[in-house]
Amino acid sequence: MIPLPKAWIRERKNEHYYKKAKAENYRSRATYKLVQVNEKYGFIKLHSVVVDLGAAPGGWIQAARKMVGRHGFILGVDLKPIEPFPQVYVRTIVGDLTDSDITEQILSFLPRRPDTVISDAAPNITGVWEVDHALQIDLATKALNVALQLLCHNGNFFVKLFQGDLMNEFVQTVKDNFNEVKFVKPAASRAKSSEMYLLALGLKTALE
Repeated sequence: MIPLPKAWIRERKNEHYYKKAKAENYRSRATYKLVQVNEKYGFIKLHSVVVDLGAAPGGWIQAARKMVGRHGFILGVDLKPIEPFPQVYVRTIVGDLTDSDITEQILSFLPRRPDTVISDAAPNITGVWEVDHALQIDLATKALNVALQLLCHNGNFFVKLFQGDLMNEFVQTVKDNFNEVKFVKPAASRAKSSEMYLLALGLKTALE
């Protein structure tokens, strides 16, 4: 993995949402991305069950727990252990999206099938654009496959993408399975970043 330039690190530390996250005791600036998109589209609601794939360090969990409230439930999944949360309706597990039994693992922790699956997972950046784009699409595809096996009928899916020529097939698969698909770029995303998000609303057919 190529080390990040010192100038980039300085820019990040001085960046508005990075400072805001530190001041408001959030684990990641990414917290605000989920907040901003959900404020507009309301795909995570009070009492919802939410699964967060690639959840470390827990910034999206911090946002989602306020959205679902104490009668909802959130499960965070990541290859790395996530610092636990005190709320009884928030759980985290170590899990690999490529494991054949990952959906069974996740379902065993849930009170019911989730209303929404979210994923801000990103690969280790190589600095080679074609490689990074392909790795991100692969991660998003794994998250989609898990979501399709987990979600309840009419459930929602929200995932990070990097713009590029491999997106079309992935997006078509999402459109085949959901009633409505939107591309969004929250204000908290860096303007010069190729990062964007896909929001899929209303799963057409849920697995029994």
